[in-house]
Amino acid sequence: MSEPRQMNRRDFLKSSAVAGVAVTGGGALVTSMGTGAAEAETRAMPPLETKIVKSVCHQCPARCGIDVYVTDGKVHAIYGTLDHPISNGKLCPKGHLGAYILYDPDRFKGPMMRTNSKKGRDEDPKFKPISWDEALAAIASRLNALREKGEQHRFAIVHGRGWGASDAGLLGDFGKLYGTPNGALGHSSICSDGSKKAKAALDGNYNYNAYDYRNTNYLLNFGAAFLEAYRPYNNNMQVWGHIRTKSPKTKVTVVDVRVTTTGAAADHLLLVKPGTDGALALAIAHVILAEGLWDRKFVGDFVDGVNHFKAGETLEPGTFKEKWTLGLIEWWNTELKNRTPAWAAEITSVTERDIVAVAREFGVTRPAMAIFERGPTTHTNGLYNGMAIHALNALVGSMYAVGGLMNQMGVPYGKLPVKADEFMDDLARAAAERKMPRLDRVKTKEVPLASNNIQGIAQSIVEEKPYQLDTLMFYLTNPIFSTPNAKQWEEALKKVFVIETSPFPSETSVFADIVVPDHTYLERWQDTPTYPFQGWPMTGLRVPAVKPLHDTKAFGDTLIEIGKRIKGPMGEHYKKLGNVENVLRHLAKGFEANPGDNGVNSFDTWVEKGVWYKKPYLYRQIAGEFYEWDGTDYRRPMSNQEVKSKLFPTESGRFELKSSYLGHYGEFISERLGIPPTRVGFPQWLPPKYTGSGDLHFITPKTAMHAEGRSANLPHAVALYQPVSGGRNEMFLEIHPETARQRGIRNGDRVRISNELGAITARAHVYPATRPDTVVLPFGFGHWAHGRWASSRKTGNGCEIIPNVSEPVSGLASYYTVKVKVEKA
Repeated sequence: MSEPRQMNRRDFLKSSAVAGVAVTGGGALVTSMGTGAAEAETRAMPPLETKIVKSVCHQCPARCGIDVYVTDGKVHAIYGTLDHPISNGKLCPKGHLGAYILYDPDRFKGPMMRTNSKKGRDEDPKFKPISWDEALAAIASRLNALREKGEQHRFAIVHGRGWGASDAGLLGDFGKLYGTPNGALGHSSICSDGSKKAKAALDGNYNYNAYDYRNTNYLLNFGAAFLEAYRPYNNNMQVWGHIRTKSPKTKVTVVDVRVTTTGAAADHLLLVKPGTDGALALAIAHVILAEGLWDRKFVGDFVDGVNHFKAGETLEPGTFKEKWTLGLIEWWNTELKNRTPAWAAEITSVTERDIVAVAREFGVTRPAMAIFERGPTTHTNGLYNGMAIHALNALVGSMYAVGGLMNQMGVPYGKLPVKADEFMDDLARAAAERKMPRLDRVKTKEVPLASNNIQGIAQSIVEEKPYQLDTLMFYLTNPIFSTPNAKQWEEALKKVFVIETSPFPSETSVFADIVVPDHTYLERWQDTPTYPFQGWPMTGLRVPAVKPLHDTKAFGDTLIEIGKRIKGPMGEHYKKLGNVENVLRHLAKGFEANPGDNGVNSFDTWVEKGVWYKKPYLYRQIAGEFYEWDGTDYRRPMSNQEVKSKLFPTESGRFELKSSYLGHYGEFISERLGIPPTRVGFPQWLPPKYTGSGDLHFITPKTAMHAEGRSANLPHAVALYQPVSGGRNEMFLEIHPETARQRGIRNGDRVRISNELGAITARAHVYPATRPDTVVLPFGFGHWAHGRWASSRKTGNGCEIIPNVSEPVSGLASYYTVKVKVEKA
């Protein structure tokens, strides 16, 4: 937090006049005073004090550093922190809107208890205000009763995108000490588990990649909304300006189903049929090998130095000596030899000429990288689509290279003041020995490889399988709105005691029995270790810019306070843990031995700077050899064992083009996907199984203003969707002119979008930039709660007509596999 600086009344009023509005303490937006009134106020009022608080934005996962301007206890401006590595003094359009979240007039004002026993979308909960002591006592009493009966598994916590050790990071110990396998049921199965699991299958790392965008010369982008919503969005826009103006300019090819902002700005845009990205990637791999364009220093070469890859021809494994890959010749023989551009053109609808041109460009340009996200992976064949794309990074040698991709290093945090294992009691140990399955059925025979299955929880509750749930707590997630077949949650939440922690009147809160509202991000302490960025470790610190406006509490503190009220050693553990600020102070002790590049070496300097980071990334692959940073350069050679333990933690210690990890689950994958067990480890073409009873593909992408759902009740954010995407509390359905003409639909008509799950409505935007076989309704609208602006209901919620089908290996929900019927309403 910087030193307060003086701003006189005239300067403050003039700056407010330029902005056009000022935020009042009550949360209303009022027009600024005229010049005459400002002069009178200047003579009557003393100078105002403005301070700048360093914090971290919460509008998306990017973790941008922000400077929050606070005058007389009120936030009036938010800007990007100049010396923060992600924001660099800049923010995206969402970042400046934090004050609207803080001063949202529809926020919950404090804890509340439901008094209406009936639950339903149109049922008033008839909440009555209660004190925090009453709320925490009621929750703890319920949890203690379950614990005493040995039924801890009947309590679950479902969470969204947690931020660090001070919030979601506390859930693991809470579940262990309490004795439930459901203490941290995450949302990753409706997010990005397809890409993470694909990478884990090949290079051993179940994580997002970090990227050296600034130094790459070719970016092959499969369905990642780089200039719309791909993390870190703010920095992506900054780096785009660099890579497109440097010499040589980075060439960009985008693969998508519609003309996105990223696609419009790229050198090439390939519009593929939804779910066929993997076929395109396999054809590119085929060209790279057949034309001898692979990186021999990383991959290896034929023993005789002659390229023997020829379409349709099988090779002897002994003819090729691999270096850092494993299974290349088997992959060619089993899959790639017949995956020609002509074959892929029939499947994807991309021309053979374009496939060959892109493959050659990608194959001859160094450094190059292939990136992907939900576009290719949120399909029933998503894992194998992702594997086919990621395999391209091995073929061109981009793993851990300059201008390539890598894995994110962790933050050297200090230890917490207590160890959970020392506070396990007999009830917790007995619960662990019972080995009750998770509510979402992860790690069971039904879902053996997935990490989470949030979209399966509602069904588990309704069917009371694997058991009957009693109490369900939510943090930073609203699956009743955001999961496929979202309406199934309405029946599920009628059967359980619901604890909602959102600061906003979410759809979940309509079914809640107790509301214990969280602070907004401008009111809370919280650590924010970076999502994979450029590889080197970094963590920001969210610092309260103002005192809480209402009687709310940070989720981490709520969890700790509940823990204090659990009988036995668990209660003692949380009493010693104290509160979130104490957790953060202990985490910061790790910086004493590892000071950041910006001088952060303590909790106080972390508060002052807002971020700790330490460059450079420690590992580098150079011409097929791996080196570690020695303090001045990448000169310390790494042994094969070090590469295996730190970079490629596969069974072989290499990038496996025949995945040993998937091989262990051959029978399950064969049963679910129809692949022979001997083939399951290879990146391969698997046709998607489309769901829904319609004739048009239905795609629901995120937008630049999405803010993971938190922007829905911000009128300023809604207005920014105008004129081509929506606005005025509605989102347009993009439909191709020919498709619209065949159905008698004109621009601006209201249309009905339907399949066997039901129907929603939206306004049509006749738009030639989407495929004729595809309609697009960006995600984020269609709320029936969440606040006065969010719940206008002019556009339906697409999730209500998306069947609950998942890719069976990664568990990722298949949002983009659905097909719908569109007709004039």
